[in-house]
Amino acid sequence: MGDLWQSNVIDAGKLPLLLCLFAFIVTFVVTRIVVRMIRAGKGPFTDNSVGGVHVHHVVPGLLLMVLGGFTVLATRSTGWIEAGGVLFGMGLALVLDEFALVLHLEDVYWEQQGRLSVDIVFIVTAVMSLTIVVGSPLGLSAGPAEDSARIALVVILFVQIGLVVLTAMKGKVVTAIVGAFIFFVALAGAIRLARPHSPWARMRYGDSPGKLEKATARDATVETRWRSKVYWLQDFVAGVGSSDPDRKANDPNK
Repeated sequence: MGDLWQSNVIDAGKLPLLLCLFAFIVTFVVTRIVVRMIRAGKGPFTDNSVGGVHVHHVVPGLLLMVLGGFTVLATRSTGWIEAGGVLFGMGLALVLDEFALVLHLEDVYWEQQGRLSVDIVFIVTAVMSLTIVVGSPLGLSAGPAEDSARIALVVILFVQIGLVVLTAMKGKVVTAIVGAFIFFVALAGAIRLARPHSPWARMRYGDSPGKLEKATARDATVETRWRSKVYWLQDFVAGVGSSDPDRKANDPNK
């Protein structure tokens, strides 16, 4: 077990990213718990204000990301790089937890639009996990056959990440998350029609009413069969009531 950890994590240079992922997940979970306690008026936590201005946790998140980035860039010493990865992961979680707020430039944390932050966190977690499982630095000493295999894996990794991002832009978040681990799911999500109100549809279907009509019809079918079955998980994490009658009106993908 020790040899596997040494060869696949330490020697492969994956420890900083692994610690970053761990810090990212833990910080996101703790943050969601704390904000729910604040909203419920329970526990010792309160909203932070400076000079009468409410300070959202995206602000300390940005500071932690900057500090973590500088720590990694400014030193190559063992221990400091790992510490930088932890700081960056913590900051990234705080920032992405309020991604919807940054995008809309208004406090939609508890609104249906706030589910977008959860979607982004899920996607980033999946991509980081995929990078840890598959990716390895090209500089590790190995034989020609192993080097060729490693290069092929890295190429596939970058292609898959691109497909996952495209799938997410098409408004298919669950497909993007699964596609981060299964290449052909990501490929199918990237090829098939986008959701009608997704960023991709707004950019690409404006001059193609026929394609937009097909996308709308397909989206209605998927909504009936599958999408409603995963809303409860998103709403549970985001803290949004799943019984909200205005869900579709406020859906960030609508």
